[in-house]
Amino acid sequence: MNPVALITGGSRGIGRGIALELAKTGCDLVVNFVANAPAARLTAQDSILQAKERGHEIRAEICQADISLAAHRLELMDFTRRQFGRLDVLVNNAGVAPESRVDILDSTEKSFDRLMAVNVKGPYFLTQLASRWMIEQGQAGIRHARCHPKIISISSLSAYTASIQRGDYCMSKAAVSMLTILFASRLAEHGINVYEIRPGVIATDMTAAVKAKYDELIAEGLTPIQRWGTPEDVGKAVAALARDCLPFSTGEVLNVDGGFHLRRL
Repeated sequence: MNPVALITGGSRGIGRGIALELAKTGCDLVVNFVANAPAARLTAQDSILQAKERGHEIRAEICQADISLAAHRLELMDFTRRQFGRLDVLVNNAGVAPESRVDILDSTEKSFDRLMAVNVKGPYFLTQLASRWMIEQGQAGIRHARCHPKIISISSLSAYTASIQRGDYCMSKAAVSMLTILFASRLAEHGINVYEIRPGVIATDMTAAVKAKYDELIAEGLTPIQRWGTPEDVGKAVAALARDCLPFSTGEVLNVDGGFHLRRL
């Protein structure tokens, strides 16, 4: 029996990169999406092919759900139960950016509420549901031999880097960092490790509009590793955690940012 991983926002971008890398480790997958079913199906199909190339036989199912809505979060959990009967890894990846970049003096409550609902409330309460299920599994003796239960949240360098043109996004990602600390503290006694991954400048649809800006900044030395990050880079970090490569760590932050977090003179 394969371990089961649920990836929110898994149809494209970083979520797709995570799905493909987890598939290579032999995880069955639930690929969550909000609107783009064709992209989700393609990610599921490609994940199965990636697994086969590594000698694994996996299942990959897709499930439409908006994690900002309570009923959808419950359906996502119920879908995973119906399809696989277990959950070993939750990856809180789904997130949205502001619809427009505006000075914090001009930002709106509408934008703030949207970002907080998707980027904070969604993963907070989905993690709550997943945690309860993982605790139940542990009490019933349901533990996978090669994948202990864990929760991995994808935040951003914006969790600690001020960007006054998208303050609501920065605040939402800072909240994800605290989510990690809180659940790591609460779940350690149950053998459930919790991690945060902070991507840097990653080439996705979300960053396509600012490509020229970051091309220039990277060339000027924004990051010690002078290239854009890729969804695959983030996926490899998630896969390492899923394989229990950090069993004596919880609440840990992995920077996947080309060294952006380093302070240099």
